[in-house]
Amino acid sequence: MLERVVDWVRVRLGASLARAGITLPWWVAVCTNGISLALAGTAIGQRHALLPPVLLVASGVLAAFSMLLWLFTARIAPPWLRSATVIAAMAILLLRPVEPDFASVLLVVLAAEEAAISGPVVVISVGVVSLAVLAAAGWWGGEQGVPLYMVAVLLGLSAGRMLRWYVRALDAERDKQDAVRDQAILAERQRIAREVHDVVGHSLSITLLHLTGARRALQEDQDIDEAVDGLTEAERIGRAAMADIRRAVGLLAGAPTSTRPLPGAGDIADLVQRTRAAGLNVRYEQEGDLEQVGASAGLGLYRIVQESLANIAKHAPEAVAEVGLRAGPDGIRLSVRNGLRPEAPRGAGSGLPGMHARAEQLGAELRAGPQGDHWLVEVTVPGVPAPVAGRAVTR
Repeated sequence: MLERVVDWVRVRLGASLARAGITLPWWVAVCTNGISLALAGTAIGQRHALLPPVLLVASGVLAAFSMLLWLFTARIAPPWLRSATVIAAMAILLLRPVEPDFASVLLVVLAAEEAAISGPVVVISVGVVSLAVLAAAGWWGGEQGVPLYMVAVLLGLSAGRMLRWYVRALDAERDKQDAVRDQAILAERQRIAREVHDVVGHSLSITLLHLTGARRALQEDQDIDEAVDGLTEAERIGRAAMADIRRAVGLLAGAPTSTRPLPGAGDIADLVQRTRAAGLNVRYEQEGDLEQVGASAGLGLYRIVQESLANIAKHAPEAVAEVGLRAGPDGIRLSVRNGLRPEAPRGAGSGLPGMHARAEQLGAELRAGPQGDHWLVEVTVPGVPAPVAGRAVTR
């Protein structure tokens, strides 16, 4: 039963505070209102024999006005209205001061609360009026300890403003964290989009080369075996591409993905071999020890080569392509060069922006563009300690 009541208060009060633009937690409002009601009830009880019942009832209703308004309408009383009703209730009670006086303490709580949730005009007004009521109670009513109560009101105002500043700083930090999280999510989605683009673009290009070879084998050479080999390789590449796409889409959905390792620099030779088997004339030259290339750098270089070969297959399938990968103590240098057709589109699509984004993630420098009658993609990754260990050339 108690849990249901707490949940009801939390949900209802949280919604009311949000509509009123108050950022304090719901339990803070419960605590301050509970303390205020307890102080008001104590102050009224102290004067049960000093004031007429009608004044005691009036002060109790005024002190509990904001609470009653919320219970019946689910609305938070405006700060000026709550302050006015509480100060009016305390003014009635201070007509007959007692020692110690809990009515004066309630003014301290009111000052702290309004300073935490209200603007400067309301805060200054509450402070001035509270001090005036205390001064009047001390001057005409003989209230004892007025200077102490006044200092307490000022301290309450200071504490409330400090709490307001802290809440605003906390909200700003939360907004900053949300922005950072959104940027991280966007960056991850862009990374996955590049993965899908590279996989789909390369796989479709190589598959089309195999299909073209199979068609020519049937139409021109009547070679069924060669056509079957081309179709089989196209099927294998398509299935592998589907597996990679499922893995990338699984990252977006947060689903478990395949445990197959991501490709790296050592897989570039196999990539070139598969592309050559599809009919593209590609030469590959490698220098250095690729075992020293990190997984992140290796994946980035692999995807850049994959995208470059896909572009060659799409725009210049008859051209001779050259892929060079050199790893040394000063870094890694990757180059992909191919003959350039004058009518071939330059810089169209999202391939080049994707390669630039990958190079930027690696802290590498990428240059892509025409160089004479060739198209050259060149990537330089600095500072990778990879001692030269050998040389491999594939023609």
